[in-house]
Amino acid sequence: MTLALEEARAAALRGEVPIGAVMVDPRDRTVIARDGNRTIELKDPSAHAEILCIREACGHFGAQRIPELELYVTLEPCAMCAAALSFARVKRVIFGALDVKGGGVLHGGCFYEQPTCHHKPLIKNGLFADDSAKILKQFFKARR
Repeated sequence: MTLALEEARAAALRGEVPIGAVMVDPRDRTVIARDGNRTIELKDPSAHAEILCIREACGHFGAQRIPELELYVTLEPCAMCAAALSFARVKRVIFGALDVKGGGVLHGGCFYEQPTCHHKPLIKNGLFADDSAKILKQFFKARR
């Protein structure tokens, strides 16, 4: 999660919403992908940290599904990212801060609880939650 926090800080320096993610192979703890939000830079509303890591990891393995991997992310994934993680068959999602307004895992539509969800990753939340929330609060406070 410390690498995800680094990516969140780097995103903030680029003027992006500071969310960072890291895709890891838990079998040997290899980092497969890491990134932060790049929606502004890439002019792509889907360029969330999670999506960018999924794309890189799938490219790395030459596959559309990456069922052995785990994603660490600083904020609860939104519905779009929750769906992409499900479609990619990611094994486990570990996130820091809760996102009461925009989250799609434990809040909002609770994507993984829907009957149309074909794969529910293992979920762990609260890892470095205070650090993750602090980066976001500082970012938005500076913009007000």
